[in-house]
Amino acid sequence: HSDVIYKTEKEKFDAIINEIIEMRSIGRPVLVGTRSIDTSERLSRELKKKHVPHHVLNAKYHDKEAEIISHAGEAQAVTIATNMAGRGVDIALGEGVKEVGGLHIIGTERHESRRIDNQLRGRAGRQGDPGSSRFFLCLEDELMQRFGTERLSGAMDWLGVKEGTPIEHPWITKAIENAQKKVEEHNFEIRKHILKYDDVRNIQRQVIYEQRNMVLNGENLKDEIMEMLDEVIDNHLDLYVGEKLDRSDWDVKGLIERIKQGFLVDISKWNPKPDDMSHNEIKEKLMQTLHEIYEQRENEMGPEAMRWLERRVMLDRIDDHWIENLYDMDYLEEGIGFVAYGQKDPLVEFKRESHALFSDMIEKIKEEVVEYMFKVRLVSESEQKKILQKRSSGQSTSTSNEDNNTSQHLNKPGRNDPCPCGSGKKYKKCHGRNE
Repeated sequence: HSDVIYKTEKEKFDAIINEIIEMRSIGRPVLVGTRSIDTSERLSRELKKKHVPHHVLNAKYHDKEAEIISHAGEAQAVTIATNMAGRGVDIALGEGVKEVGGLHIIGTERHESRRIDNQLRGRAGRQGDPGSSRFFLCLEDELMQRFGTERLSGAMDWLGVKEGTPIEHPWITKAIENAQKKVEEHNFEIRKHILKYDDVRNIQRQVIYEQRNMVLNGENLKDEIMEMLDEVIDNHLDLYVGEKLDRSDWDVKGLIERIKQGFLVDISKWNPKPDDMSHNEIKEKLMQTLHEIYEQRENEMGPEAMRWLERRVMLDRIDDHWIENLYDMDYLEEGIGFVAYGQKDPLVEFKRESHALFSDMIEKIKEEVVEYMFKVRLVSESEQKKILQKRSSGQSTSTSNEDNNTSQHLNKPGRNDPCPCGSGKKYKKCHGRNE
């Protein structure tokens, strides 16, 4: 049947109720499709007022779905269902239903997608069974509002259409389908636009997962970490004692403090002092010192343990920063549309900003990986037990002594500090997890 349009929502619902009662009077089952739970429950309330027995099938009653569907094709059965309810289930017609016309489908409004409407229509007349369908619309429906109903409303007023009188004509159905087609095309353009943003993410994802796969495949990461170390040193030198900086602008104290903090190495004890050295002399001396310390750590721990630690630290830093980057990208995408007010292309700005975020993330990963490798140490199981026993005994003592409690608190590692047990994880993700 062609769609019928009413002026108000109340008129539409009254017409739906009358259609249900009429179909029941001749013994036909009725399936009413709604867009939302609110609509299905409103329709249910109206049917109760008319004392019409019915079943509601929506997300609230999904546990009764099989039972409701099994009876939906019986004579005079009335079932109200939302879009997602009862999908993929054929409705078997009861005894004598075929002879009176089969299942009748009622749509309470059109959807943005014609596919969903066709799915609802397709519930009737399955496998050669008889059936029919009709959509009831009104000028207050969401789809009608989106595409302007002033002309149609004006025409109804001009024609003197009385309350409760519908407009029914094939050209109206065609016009609504054209409106749906416009919405589908608009949504397609949105999805296409989103894909362009996803392309940026995919490039970043490929870079990160290449790194992760290299770690997970057990490759030797020593050369890679040595390259990272050299890059991090170059970055620190450029920041504090850069070649392009005037000597008077050098911050040697800042460099000394940064190296001490990051690598636990005090370069202030050098002879000659860093203040008396050139940029290249500091660079050469610093790289030599840190490379020697790294080799010394490897000799102490053993090559096998060092390779394991390199992989563990690398994977931990990559995963932590990649998760943070994904959140940052989401926030960036949410707000990037505002740049259009400044006559800028949001996609171009998104690519630029996301590249900056990604580059910063890579630099942070490199810096944290090499610094962790100089700070973290592996301990034996017996040492781990001693550390845990010492900590637990200290905590029990602190409960009875307030001064001890203060001391324990001061000695306690920060949540983002390396765990004292030597696992290479942050304290909050290791022994501080349950605090």
